[in-house]
Amino acid sequence: MPGRRRQKALFVVLALLVLQLGSLISPAYACGCGAMVPGRGSHMAVDRETSVVGWDGRTEQIVMRFTVDGDAPKAAWIMPVPSRATVELGDAALFEELDMLTAPAHRKRYHFWPRGSDWPLSGRDRDSAGAAAPRAGAPVGVVGRERLGDFDVARLTATDPGALRSWLEKNGFELPDGLARELKPYVEQQWEYVAVRLAPQAEGAVLRGTLDPLRLRFASGKLIYPMRLSRLAKTAQSLGLYVLAPHRMEPRSSIGGNRPEVTYAGKVEPDGPLAGFTGGRETFLTALDQSFPEPQRIDDDHELRAAGADTPFRRVVYEDELLTAGGVPVWLLTVGGGLVVLVGAWVWRTTARRRRPVLPPPPVHAPPPLP
Repeated sequence: MPGRRRQKALFVVLALLVLQLGSLISPAYACGCGAMVPGRGSHMAVDRETSVVGWDGRTEQIVMRFTVDGDAPKAAWIMPVPSRATVELGDAALFEELDMLTAPAHRKRYHFWPRGSDWPLSGRDRDSAGAAAPRAGAPVGVVGRERLGDFDVARLTATDPGALRSWLEKNGFELPDGLARELKPYVEQQWEYVAVRLAPQAEGAVLRGTLDPLRLRFASGKLIYPMRLSRLAKTAQSLGLYVLAPHRMEPRSSIGGNRPEVTYAGKVEPDGPLAGFTGGRETFLTALDQSFPEPQRIDDDHELRAAGADTPFRRVVYEDELLTAGGVPVWLLTVGGGLVVLVGAWVWRTTARRRRPVLPPPPVHAPPPLP
């Protein structure tokens, strides 16, 4: 009897150990930047990918932030980088400062005639529609692996895309079909990789809302924002870039998405979190917004270059108001005043006619007598 109890207790302990190990190695999906895929049995959508990119001609740094929705307890993505990268948590306040710097200017614009929201048209129906170097001989090398908040970060080198895929899968990164094929150009160029698993430490937590930003630094003679792996995304992608460089920057091409839109351009004097990002140096800020309705059409990474001129730009949001004088619409004063003038002229003319004296008819002279 005691032996059976010991066997049952041992069985329970072994079962718990198996379950615990299963939870540790349960795979998350990895995909390209902006194309995160959750684990099996859950769903997650990346609503927005926003990044701050800084470049001084030699070193590039990227602070990435994702806004997600769904019920996934874990997910993953892989970020190719042209050289050895360092990874740390970024400062979320950096995005708040840049949002304030690039906010559109608000100006009032007056119109003379009443529109849909003005009296006397306010009661009518109207359209409410308002006007994004590997180590020799090692197919996969682990440069470093660390836990940063809710992120499990692995920095890797690879000389073979198939070996890289195998390493990721063995370490809990289950990859979507086609990723090894998309990694091949990066392997041929001897790029390195930052593989990130997002797994909240709190028990029962899911990935939802705006995640903590990650900050990557690496040497680069060009300003490059890796995007090619996002072609594996299953839904439309939206990208927002804050580019900090010596000059106004522009993408070399749209890389398969809609045409990038400049939402802000101008010199900024760093303050607060931005000063920490730029080292306190004055820099030129270019804000870009782009959407990718069909991610599978993405055919390259974004390479940004200096624009022809450092032309400043700021969006303007106009607030239309009816032109008034003393609280009275000018159109009403004008039309009403015109009617008063016309009525007054008619009254004056009618009165003048009535007051005009009536002249007597000329006298009638008798004809001269006949001879």
